[in-house]
Amino acid sequence: AVGVGEESSERVKKLIDAHVDFIVIDTSHGHSKRVIDFLKRVKDKFPDTPIISGNVVTGDGAMALLEAGSDAIKVGIGVGSICTTRIVTGVGVPQFTAIVNVYEVAKEYNVPVISDGGIRSSGDIVKAIGGGADSVMIGSLLAGCDESPSKLIEREGKKYKYYRGMGSLPAMKKGSADRYGEDGRAKMIPEGVESLTPYRGKVKDVLFELVSGLRSGMGYVGARTIEELKKKAKFYRITNMGLIESRVHDVKEL
Repeated sequence: AVGVGEESSERVKKLIDAHVDFIVIDTSHGHSKRVIDFLKRVKDKFPDTPIISGNVVTGDGAMALLEAGSDAIKVGIGVGSICTTRIVTGVGVPQFTAIVNVYEVAKEYNVPVISDGGIRSSGDIVKAIGGGADSVMIGSLLAGCDESPSKLIEREGKKYKYYRGMGSLPAMKKGSADRYGEDGRAKMIPEGVESLTPYRGKVKDVLFELVSGLRSGMGYVGARTIEELKKKAKFYRITNMGLIESRVHDVKEL
């Protein structure tokens, strides 16, 4: 992944020389002149390398990136569990709506849509794909696994792992400020927090549960493939009582 700062062009070249499969232009606001111009330059110089770009939440944003040559679109602003973009800036779109917005444009170009953030359960994956996403990106669910780089922390008899957003102040000081357009500023304005996420064991076990839930969801819908799920999924507006009914209720969990 690369940003769009001064050193990004050299990083792209080094990544391509290392034979990466694709380049991700990873910014918090993909529908901006700086991102679009950088995408065009990279695509002109390396036309055979697939480029994933984002993030956007509107059809217009998706269209701008696709017309600039993007081979896939990443969706999501302020949706992550450790993201404060919507609080700090007042900007953002609910993730399901954002997926639908982008999919309506991306399907005309036959390019993949990647839902970035907001996955709390396998059901969220089913709904994201049903709304038009081809894949999802997962942060907090995997950050609590053995394979994540942070140390295991114990608090009041429970186990956690350290987890921070790319928009948190420590991460921005480490080099992610470019992603939020903050590079070069004397004072950075964070759009994320540091946190503890519950320890979840091995990645393979978490993925097994997520994939099993996805398969079950596809079975309920009658979809044999991801493409069929996108076509067959139907969505209904529900009341607050319907939401309560959808969760564990009227019992005390053990």
